[in-house]
Amino acid sequence: MPRDLPEWITERRRELGDRIRELRLHANYTQEAFAEITGIDRRTLQRIEAGESDPRYGHLLRIAAVLDTRVSVLVD
Repeated sequence: MPRDLPEWITERRRELGDRIRELRLHANYTQEAFAEITGIDRRTLQRIEAGESDPRYGHLLRIAAVLDTRVSVLVD
């Protein structure tokens, strides 16, 4: 990922990661268990939750399905 991204993009990434982490914890999943059940590599999940990377749409779909929510709830 380019390091010269506008600050608003970096902030939105952090917000998305925080929201995913909050919902995951509310559902009582450890990061390891959540990675396993979603089929997403644990390190990839760590980077998403830390706001260090943009998740693929397929990852968002998997995350939303496991959390029984809509993708729009994650990204809004």
